[in-house]
Amino acid sequence: MSHYDVMIIGGGTAGITVAAQLRRKDESLKIGLIEPSEKHYYQPAWTLVGAGTFDFKKTERNEKDYIPAGVDWIKDFAKSFNPEENSVSTKGGSTYTYNYLVVAPGLVVDLSLLPGLKEAMETDSVGSIYTDPEGFWKKLQNFKGGNAVFTQASTPIKCGGAPQKIMYLSEHYFRKKGIRDKVNVIFATPGTVIFGVKEIAKTLSKIIIDRDINLKTYYAPIKIDGVKKEITYRFTNSHLQNCAMVVDNKLGEDIVGESEIKMKYDLLHLAPPQRAPDFIIESPFSYQDGPNKGWLEVDQFTLQHKRFENVFGLGDVVALPTAKTGAAVRKQAPVVVDNIIKLIESKTLGNKKYEGYSSCPLVTGYGKMVLAEFKYNNVRDSDPIISKFVDTNKEQYSMWLLKKYGLPFMYWNLMLKGRA
Repeated sequence: MSHYDVMIIGGGTAGITVAAQLRRKDESLKIGLIEPSEKHYYQPAWTLVGAGTFDFKKTERNEKDYIPAGVDWIKDFAKSFNPEENSVSTKGGSTYTYNYLVVAPGLVVDLSLLPGLKEAMETDSVGSIYTDPEGFWKKLQNFKGGNAVFTQASTPIKCGGAPQKIMYLSEHYFRKKGIRDKVNVIFATPGTVIFGVKEIAKTLSKIIIDRDINLKTYYAPIKIDGVKKEITYRFTNSHLQNCAMVVDNKLGEDIVGESEIKMKYDLLHLAPPQRAPDFIIESPFSYQDGPNKGWLEVDQFTLQHKRFENVFGLGDVVALPTAKTGAAVRKQAPVVVDNIIKLIESKTLGNKKYEGYSSCPLVTGYGKMVLAEFKYNNVRDSDPIISKFVDTNKEQYSMWLLKKYGLPFMYWNLMLKGRA
């Protein structure tokens, strides 16, 4: 049985970044990393792939090229944990022990959580940049007109801004193609507003109005009929009488019963339901009930597990009241690393705190982007350097260049190397 000073679960953005930063802090640490995948993807660019402005091949790299030197890559699936014995077992039948555990396996897309979605995704009218961005680009190119519906599941999702990013890009594409007057662009969200940060919502609301986009709030999808090309929503506003007021027959909407709305679509893009991996849901580390059931339980400031002091979590799998993004990981990783190093050295936590920072590079068209940065409680939190030169609350070409070129470079060459 192999023993490690630090065992990391997951070789995605969070796991690799933590491993790289730990190695830079202390090369003597024996670190293991459990990750089955041969490939590593820069998923933030998949929105651009879905709009035909980024090469999918450039989002893919070999995992082995980013495992930090000196870290043991265990090419297997984590299966179960025994925190009393500080051990983790894998599907391959091996068991490893650790002094400290970092849990960062990300999340999984689960089409079965929305009835009819799996079958609808196999049609020519339904796609998702979350699962097949190249496939959605083909469907976008083949679209001739009608209802273009952009929506998202009611579960937590990675990169919560992506469903509207691809909507803005698609709307711009319709204009470039000369078919905008034949298209009803609809953004239907389970949320109550277009964006949680008031300053950003103000900017986006103006874009929605200026571009004649139909915004539907309180629309939680409950089933899809791929044959009839219909998606059914539950209207979640507590004032159900408003349901009749929001339905637009011109968009092919009909009320079903008291609180359900059927909508016709000719093109449907969906951010599919997402959840924690099974081995996390079944582990002693996840919330057992409540709104965060199944997701990893950690302190929102220290990222230390609330019941197991030598366990930390970060990335998409943790239950935190902020957006699940790579930018969040960039701020979370130094906190986890500092706490582990300080615990090793002095048995006390470090002073660094994660304040909920996340950012959403909101692409609002080809060559346009709003950089939404925020922390816990949807408080605006702009980068002090960038904000000196650019108003990130407005559409900027410079921010588009940052999204398309700057952020991918930083990701591959700085973040995954433990330098940013």
